[in-house]
Amino acid sequence: MAAERGALMEAAYPELQAFCQKHGLMFEVIDLRWGIHDGMGTSHAPTELFLEEIRRCQKLSVGPSFIALLGSHYGPCPAPQAIPEGEFEALRSQLRGEPHALQLLARWYLKDENSTPPVYTRQRLAQASPARERSVVLALRRAAQRAEQQGSLSQEQRLRYHKSETQAEIEAGLFGAGGPGALSAATVFFREAEGPDGGRSPLGGEEEAAGPLDAGEQRMLADLKTKIATLCPEQLRVHRVPPSPALRGPRHKPQPRHLKELGQQVVAATSHHVLQRLRAPGGRLGQPRWLFQELAHHGALGRERAPASCWRQGLLAGICRHVQQADRRSHPPLVVCGPPGCGKTALLCRLGEAVRAALGRETVVALRLLGTSPLSSRWDSLLRGLCLQLSLALGWPLPGAQGPGSGALLFHRLLLSAPRQGAHPSLVLILDSLERLQGAGGAGRGAPSWLPKRLPPQVHLVISTTEQSVAEALGEPLGMPPLSPEQAQEALAGQLASAGRALGPGQRAWCQQSFSRGGQALPVALALREAQQWASYTPLPAPGLLPTAREAAHRLCRGLEQAHGAVLVGHALGYLACARHGLSEAELKDILSLDNEVLAELYRGGRHPPPNQGLLRLPPLLWAQLHRDLAPWLEPRWADGFLLMGFRHREFASVVQERYLPGPEERLQRHLLLADFFRGTWSWGMKKPVGLPSASKPVSLDRKVTPQPLWLSRTLANQRKLSELPFHLLQAGRTEELQRDVWGNMDWTACRVVATGVGSLVSDLEMCLVGLSSPELGLLRDALLLLPPALEPGPEDEDEDGLEGLRVVVYTEMLARLSPLAPSHPGLIGALCQQCQDWFAALPHPVLVPLCGFLYPPGGPLRRTLAGAPTGTTVLELSPDQRVLLAGSPCGLLVVWDVGGWAVRHILTGHSAEVRCVRVFGKGTRAASVALDHTLRLWSLVSGRQERAIPDVQAGEQNWCQLHVDERQRTVYWASGSEVKAWSLETGVPAFQIPAEPAGGGLCAAVFVPRLVAMTLSERGTLCLWDSLGGQLHSKQALPGLGEESVACGVLLQERGRMVAGFSQGSLLTISSDGNSQLEKLPAGICCMALSEDESLLATGFGQHVRVFLADLAGLHPFLATDLMHDGQVHAAAISADNTTLCTSSDGDCIWVWSLTQQGLLTDVLGDTGVPVTHLALCSDNSTLVSASRHAPVLRVWDLGHDCQPRPLPSSAACVGCVALSRDARYVCFPQARDCCNVVIWDSVEGEACDVLDTSAPVRCLEVAEQRNLLFVGLASGTLLVFPLDSRQDVGCVPPAEHRKPPCSLALTRDEAQLAVACDDWVQVLEVGLGEPAPLLGQPAYTFYTQIPGAAISCLALLAGYRVLYGMTSGELFLYSCPQAQVFPLEAHSSGGGGSSITCLATSHGEKWAASGSADAWRCLWDVELCCWEHQMLFRKQDSSSQGVLCACFSKDDRYLFTGSLDQCVTVWDVSQGEQSQIDDDVQAWLGALLAVQFVHMSITRIVPTADGFVATTRLGYLVRERFRCPQPMGLHYDPLGHVKATCQVRSRKKGGEEPGGQPGHQKQHPRDRRAHPANKLSQVCRIV
Repeated sequence: MAAERGALMEAAYPELQAFCQKHGLMFEVIDLRWGIHDGMGTSHAPTELFLEEIRRCQKLSVGPSFIALLGSHYGPCPAPQAIPEGEFEALRSQLRGEPHALQLLARWYLKDENSTPPVYTRQRLAQASPARERSVVLALRRAAQRAEQQGSLSQEQRLRYHKSETQAEIEAGLFGAGGPGALSAATVFFREAEGPDGGRSPLGGEEEAAGPLDAGEQRMLADLKTKIATLCPEQLRVHRVPPSPALRGPRHKPQPRHLKELGQQVVAATSHHVLQRLRAPGGRLGQPRWLFQELAHHGALGRERAPASCWRQGLLAGICRHVQQADRRSHPPLVVCGPPGCGKTALLCRLGEAVRAALGRETVVALRLLGTSPLSSRWDSLLRGLCLQLSLALGWPLPGAQGPGSGALLFHRLLLSAPRQGAHPSLVLILDSLERLQGAGGAGRGAPSWLPKRLPPQVHLVISTTEQSVAEALGEPLGMPPLSPEQAQEALAGQLASAGRALGPGQRAWCQQSFSRGGQALPVALALREAQQWASYTPLPAPGLLPTAREAAHRLCRGLEQAHGAVLVGHALGYLACARHGLSEAELKDILSLDNEVLAELYRGGRHPPPNQGLLRLPPLLWAQLHRDLAPWLEPRWADGFLLMGFRHREFASVVQERYLPGPEERLQRHLLLADFFRGTWSWGMKKPVGLPSASKPVSLDRKVTPQPLWLSRTLANQRKLSELPFHLLQAGRTEELQRDVWGNMDWTACRVVATGVGSLVSDLEMCLVGLSSPELGLLRDALLLLPPALEPGPEDEDEDGLEGLRVVVYTEMLARLSPLAPSHPGLIGALCQQCQDWFAALPHPVLVPLCGFLYPPGGPLRRTLAGAPTGTTVLELSPDQRVLLAGSPCGLLVVWDVGGWAVRHILTGHSAEVRCVRVFGKGTRAASVALDHTLRLWSLVSGRQERAIPDVQAGEQNWCQLHVDERQRTVYWASGSEVKAWSLETGVPAFQIPAEPAGGGLCAAVFVPRLVAMTLSERGTLCLWDSLGGQLHSKQALPGLGEESVACGVLLQERGRMVAGFSQGSLLTISSDGNSQLEKLPAGICCMALSEDESLLATGFGQHVRVFLADLAGLHPFLATDLMHDGQVHAAAISADNTTLCTSSDGDCIWVWSLTQQGLLTDVLGDTGVPVTHLALCSDNSTLVSASRHAPVLRVWDLGHDCQPRPLPSSAACVGCVALSRDARYVCFPQARDCCNVVIWDSVEGEACDVLDTSAPVRCLEVAEQRNLLFVGLASGTLLVFPLDSRQDVGCVPPAEHRKPPCSLALTRDEAQLAVACDDWVQVLEVGLGEPAPLLGQPAYTFYTQIPGAAISCLALLAGYRVLYGMTSGELFLYSCPQAQVFPLEAHSSGGGGSSITCLATSHGEKWAASGSADAWRCLWDVELCCWEHQMLFRKQDSSSQGVLCACFSKDDRYLFTGSLDQCVTVWDVSQGEQSQIDDDVQAWLGALLAVQFVHMSITRIVPTADGFVATTRLGYLVRERFRCPQPMGLHYDPLGHVKATCQVRSRKKGGEEPGGQPGHQKQHPRDRRAHPANKLSQVCRIV
């Protein structure tokens, strides 16, 4: 059947390989008889190897696992490998009259008394031949037939000696797996010949060469076919072949039709089986598949590594007792420490079951054998998996997508919250081999930062490590002594009993001698494995002590080389050692098939050419034999979604490196070939030349290796290529190819990000940057670090829409960040930007294409994002030496960072409620914290341990509280309200307490450490001074003027002995330690304070303003001429150490940077947070700023001294509320500052001001008439100015109306002939004339009042015919016809019936439509003629704390509506077709309304259309220029929310009905899991024998 084998190899298998790849499966064929010839010494491979491969396929394969082609050849019948003792004696008794037969049996079979019960095993004889084996088989058959006749053997036992290896394999493939679906995984083809007349005829050719069948073989073959046809009719196929060459003539070539049909049948049957299994029920829908693969891997590995009998029963029992005793109290982790090979892994694998017996069967145990899979090799992916597993096991909500590094904080939060979840089972986490972790959070000097130093009750962590420093840092380690001789003997007895084996007296004595000194567990285990395989007749090795693990590995390698050849063994193990994450069997066979040296050695004799012309591969049997002997030294590990092979023992890996990769040349050759394989150089039919002994010159042959496309399908990335190729190109020195095809390939970047996350790609880049000096690679890495955490892939992104949406985000982010750098870096950065443009041009879906850089570029102000506590940040504290940063959280976690590299030093656990205050002392080595769990805790920042917990500390709900540490007096103070407590810093013993006044209640308290004075102030205004050493009262006095105010914030000037407290109604009270006070009144309640390092400047935030004071001996004096105005409530402030810079934050989710040396000039505006910043900390280098928010789980590090390309707009453009654009935003007009009497006309192309226009009053609104080239300016005085932009000296002026109210909005008609001016409740419509030299604005054509009590006009639009459309702060919308003096009310603009302010209005260019936006994120499309809405559109980003539409505009052709909102998103809506664009599917009807969403990381302040998109201004000084592409027609299944976690709802007005109510909207929620058919087996391979 060589023709069939060759045809399948040539055509069918490549087609199946491509099919399986598209479904995320590896395809592997195990044809152990392909490519074998007698010269290889493998023609008599034992049948057991074939059967073992069948069993492995049935275990691993998803779908089909067995294909048989059965003709008229029954197959050879080998002598049995083992015969039970009783059966062998019965056979031998029947051959007493045949001395020759008895001699044969005596030579071929020896009794193994070590087996229980004893068996006779077949020997490997050097002189064995097929003829002699045939004689043995015939003798056994004669004896079996006689024994059956005498009744000593059953018929089944007799047939065993007549059964061929072909029948044994077919029965194993069809019936051996058992269970449902076993038969469906197999296919059998009956090979039948066609006669000359079309009927059947006897087969000739190859099958005749095997010789005629005797009657018994014919009967057995017929019975086998009958059995298959009867039991497996659905698995049966017929393969008809043409007449044999003997019947058709010797020169007639065989017809290929039957071979093609066979291939088609195999492809059809196999693909059907694969799809059937993939669609089988039982998949865990909605849950991460990778997690269950990881759990199955560690579970199977744990069961395999746990010995049947525990070798250290006493140690195991001691650990269980320890866990039981610590279950109801707080405790440190348990660390098992010992050298490699001491048995830590086996002990911890046994611990999983033992601890359940100790704590209860419901105990949740999570086992991780670290380093055995990529997800357990890095601390971040390890913690991510643990958090998901614990959440699923305990029924908690699944954690959402977090940024890099957030897994550590989430992990701690889960452990801390476990005791507060009510009744729940105990948690036991077992982590083996901590030293194998990689990454910054892994084991290094001391304990990793993510490891908790203390655990709550019912939570246990058991760790093993070889590093003594880690064990000591976590607590008292538990040592692992060597096994004693008695333990080794017990292990031997238990191992033999579990395997059903025994040892003879001499062998047992040899073991006793070898174990006389005991030893480490690994050498003992290796010796036991060898002794377990001894037969009773096996000669004993030389007596001596146990060999070390390295000696055993060397001995194994020598044996493998003798059995399989040094070249094959050395290269196979070398490739495994060089692989980054391991290799699958299919990959290794492909790689060995590409290795010319291996193949040349295989065909070295030259007598046997390759079996197929044009095709050359390693025969599968050679690898199967090698794998059988290697299997005990290999372990499976999950990587990149597949089950791979890796070395089980580090000692073996070290020996492989030493023997087969001794120098750089060997490693280079292995990496070169691995790079070629994963690059796909020799796939897709590419023939690789090879020199064979049978050929006179090199020949090019196809190796049929697996293709390596970047995308296996539209939704499946080739993760093996993504993971391995950069590593091997770097190690092989192919740096030019690496930079061109990997880092210079935008498709690679997007594929890697959406498949495995940004962190994996950054790790690859950093790996390459170690060996490459490339500034462009550094810029690329920095750009990737700025990508949002939402790009981390999740289960909801496994469908086509989700992945396509993620790719859009990646391309958008990279283009918008890198395009400013493209001119200066045309090689890599420029090429990537061009690839982004080309990709957008080919995208078949609507998309917004960036035309300029509008996101922070690499090297910009945003340097990095730190993962904070999942619940946000409540306290931010820098140590006095600026080396340590602490952040407290609402959940009680304290995170400690090293400021130098911003690495997490420790995560402090102990508090169970919100942290209120933190102080660092002891030169940055210690800290104190107070939380709402009523405890004060002292910490060591060196070890990360809690030193002491002081109870009964009333943190209270006061806004201001203080924690002081007097290191000289060794006292710690807590001041909250008017209460002061003090404790000894060393012992925690209370020193004294100053209680709050019972009658007056507490107000504020402070302790002046240098002056040994404590101060309290009651609500009645009573000031008391106390001795801070003993708590004695010094003085008491009343302070007038406070009234009924509460303290909002305060600072202490320790060196000056003063306290400054800010109150809720604007009082600013300064009290000195001698009792003197000073009271000032500010216009609004004080919300925050910041003190400079030298205590000379004080920044005070009140309302929307910040006032900077100069603090001297005389008191507080204003430092700046004016207050610094913000766009919302001020939240935080920080002053640089050199007193030159002030940073503030407000409700507007921006950070404002002011120059104190330039009278409060705004120098920069920082954003990208999306939430209000509530905490700021400026480092002493005056350029590093850390921001945090109570509402966000991240902290951001900013560089105030960044040097990057200038922004299109100055920072002052961000602080104003009105912006006007001219000539497609070439010119931008805005007030120079808030409440400033100047208007700046800025050239965005040149990046400089063209002119500064003086106004007589602060500017309130702006509008530009593009056609008439006019700028209209509304002033706070009520005056309206008109500036001709081409002759700014001639200014038109409209004086204010009688009420002198400032205008709030301006609007022009499309022809710019009329201008509408709106105040709170009043609108004027003016005619705009073309006067000389100044424009003419005549008397108002129309004036009207809104007359709506309690509501003001919020926005305005002017239509032709003097029609005014205006929105109100109450959510109402009106159309007023001035000529008719008639108002037409429109429906309330809200889903709930009104009440949400109208924030923007826009009219279409044809004035058929109007669009409105509101503060509750609803958009409405209005029919202007009918005065009714057509569509109500809602878009809300789920993870945004701010909602509401800011601006809107129609495209030039009125087909699309562009809107910008507070959630920092730009949305595009289809408004051209309305109901006409709807199709039959209701869901598609509303999906057609929302076309595209883009997250721009900043709020849009003004948006205007361009010819192909829009241009917009942002609060950060960037211009957003975008092209909108909307290919026609769009796909029916396009999902605009495929990459956004958002809610979208569209309501359309009923057609033909008079009522204004709309149809119920269609709502789409994200995320969801739409991958309906995960693999049903914990495997990703289709493996067929």
